[in-house]
Amino acid sequence: KDDGHCLCGPVAIKGAQAGMCLEIKIEKIVPGTWGWSGAGGHSDLAIEEQGWQPYLWQLNAETMTGEDDDGHRVALRPFMGVMGMPPAEAGDHGTGPPRTCGGNLDCKELVPGTQLFLPVAVAGGLFSVGDGHAVQGDGEVSGVAIECPMECVELTFHLHDMRLSTPRARTAQGWMTLGLDKDLNEATRLALSGMLDLMVEQHGMGRKEALALASLVVDLRITQIVNGTRGVHAVLPDGALL
Repeated sequence: KDDGHCLCGPVAIKGAQAGMCLEIKIEKIVPGTWGWSGAGGHSDLAIEEQGWQPYLWQLNAETMTGEDDDGHRVALRPFMGVMGMPPAEAGDHGTGPPRTCGGNLDCKELVPGTQLFLPVAVAGGLFSVGDGHAVQGDGEVSGVAIECPMECVELTFHLHDMRLSTPRARTAQGWMTLGLDKDLNEATRLALSGMLDLMVEQHGMGRKEALALASLVVDLRITQIVNGTRGVHAVLPDGALL
């Protein structure tokens, strides 16, 4: 039985080889007209042990708002929960846990206008995308966002001869690096380590100098805690280093 995410792909990227970097420019995401969310019965936080409570949503892509069957209204900020490539190891790899080469990142910052940079682990890259979300908070604390179909998703791919230790992204607000591990502390360390790599590359400073400055200008945020593998993203806002 395959109970993984429904994905589009894999798409072979011409010229992609292990050790390279794939840049995914997120051009456009248009949500469908409906979605669902819910809580109860399953939570890594063990806050609510009662049965599952679903919420059905009507989504409006023009006003970017959603309203559920109980009258709750939220602003939409659609993104794709899964964007990634397979690891180099042989065998079946579920779509639930995210990996260094991407996958179920569930990072709400990966909206149109953002560039995601992922390490390539296999020849051809074999990129897949899916798991549409109309909106999600950092953490995805009930286990789901507003899960929804997408009317349109446009992505542009570019290859770089650059090695990455962890995924990174360029957003409208600045740079972001992602750490992924079953242990939240280790995910935090990996996100910070990736940010120090970026600061050393882009600002020509030593690693200890970068750490000292990161303590002043870098924000650490919990991406998600519900995919088995926890996610943390480190954010360096534009203009923080003058």
